[in-house]
Amino acid sequence: MQLSTILSQHPTSTFQPKTLRFPPKPAFSPPRNSRYFSGTNIFRPGMTSLSGFGLVGSQKIDSSSFVGNDSSGYCTLMDFVGKGGVDVGDDLVVLLHHIQYACKRIAALVASPFNSSLGNQTGIAAGGTTGSDRDAPKPLDLVSNEIILSSLRSSGKVAVMASEEDDSPLLINDDGPFVVVMDPLDGSRNIDASIPTGTIFGIYNRLVELDHLPGEEKASLNSLQSGSRLVAAAYVLYSSATILCASFGSGTYAFTLDHSTGDFVLTHPNIKIPPRGQIYSVNDARYFDWPEGLRQYIDTVRQGKGKYPKKYSARYICSLVADFHRTLLYGGVAMNPRDHLRLVYEANPLSFLVEQAGGKGSDGKRRILSIQPTKLHQRLPLFLGSSEDIEELESYRNVQQKVNPGYEV
Repeated sequence: MQLSTILSQHPTSTFQPKTLRFPPKPAFSPPRNSRYFSGTNIFRPGMTSLSGFGLVGSQKIDSSSFVGNDSSGYCTLMDFVGKGGVDVGDDLVVLLHHIQYACKRIAALVASPFNSSLGNQTGIAAGGTTGSDRDAPKPLDLVSNEIILSSLRSSGKVAVMASEEDDSPLLINDDGPFVVVMDPLDGSRNIDASIPTGTIFGIYNRLVELDHLPGEEKASLNSLQSGSRLVAAAYVLYSSATILCASFGSGTYAFTLDHSTGDFVLTHPNIKIPPRGQIYSVNDARYFDWPEGLRQYIDTVRQGKGKYPKKYSARYICSLVADFHRTLLYGGVAMNPRDHLRLVYEANPLSFLVEQAGGKGSDGKRRILSIQPTKLHQRLPLFLGSSEDIEELESYRNVQQKVNPGYEV
């Protein structure tokens, strides 16, 4: 079955017309100052709610965060990036508007009862491409990829898109000012168990000095920029709440989707990861496959004999976005010690986010953002988390695992 046929059967996957520059608001959009859910304080300014975040209400906040100008006193993602906020520039505002719209549609698809039937349509996967060094794409991965691609094209602001689901970068618009790299639906193989999934993306400026090159070469080199050149990065967590966590180079901020209005609302301004955590996130079942240094580190912190004299706990979801989200909020380390995760569209964006929150991203030896990619689907070990935890882990030196053929996460 063709991808277009599958999409036509599922309303949550219907693409927006390409002529649109700004997607329409939801059909139901109540006034933002209304008091829905009588007897609760969900929409009242200044309350603490929404997935553990302190909801930003009508209080005055400093230059690291601010309140929007609408009547509710809430700050939406579009308020935040616009001229009344951090002012990322008109081009990036338009691009972010289309990206958030695509992510809302993916959130609806993931939560839809129809995603199971979509997942059973194995014919759609046959239409996808699978590089020799990549996981086989799943139907929902491919649909999510197409949803985002459609939105990027509609924005008119993207020159090149590079995705986990494509063997090579796509040249979209020669004049687009930005390059977008992404993992459209991380963790999709666990979706039938309702385990959280996510979208990861990074945004670069187009390298105008490459404009004279042939299209394929130009697209490839634009997508292989070092993570230190990122303009913005974000992940979207699809869980009990849909949360978009982003950085534009001056801090890390989380926005939670308000389903009654369709807005991503600022719920946690200027996130700071604790310098120390008490949680490590890794697949402990692979303990005996690990190198000696990593085993020593884990044994030490589990017993409370490390530099932080408390016993660490293990928490592992096996969904990169979910494990990273928890680590960003609570501190500690989220890791995959084998060369499994992709530098361009997973490691770089998440390292950018954790660094902007005061943490570190490492491959066990080097800062992730300092590594120059050499190919689109390049893999490496990844350690993300609190600065002091990462530094202690690196001090054990031999923490990168060599992978045997057929190894699973």
